[in-house]
Amino acid sequence: MPCHRSGHRPNACHRHRVETGAIGRFASAGNFAPYARCVDSQRISNGKKKGEGNAKNGNPYLSWAFIEAANFATRFGAEARQFYDRKKAWTNSVITHKALAHKLARACFHMLKERKPLDVTRCFT
Repeated sequence: MPCHRSGHRPNACHRHRVETGAIGRFASAGNFAPYARCVDSQRISNGKKKGEGNAKNGNPYLSWAFIEAANFATRFGAEARQFYDRKKAWTNSVITHKALAHKLARACFHMLKERKPLDVTRCFT
């Protein structure tokens, strides 16, 4: 399957496929994102933080690959840059890069599951 992600280099695309393994083991994109370490592991009850569990759970190499993909998408993808600028107006750059990496992880899950190229309108709208 060719890699059609905006701002991705071929090596980074190959890294995502290798590190993910069989995509069928994830039921949804919501199960894939924590494996890629693209979401927090906070426990919240009644709006209050009660702790963090399994903060180091998941694949650190996949996390690095999605952060790198977010950096390249910000530089070379107009839609990703627009999302980044909109998010950056409200928060700092670390959280903004992590949010973009989360979006790319969800998009990557759907690309691998459905075997279709990236739909930018679906990803960034």
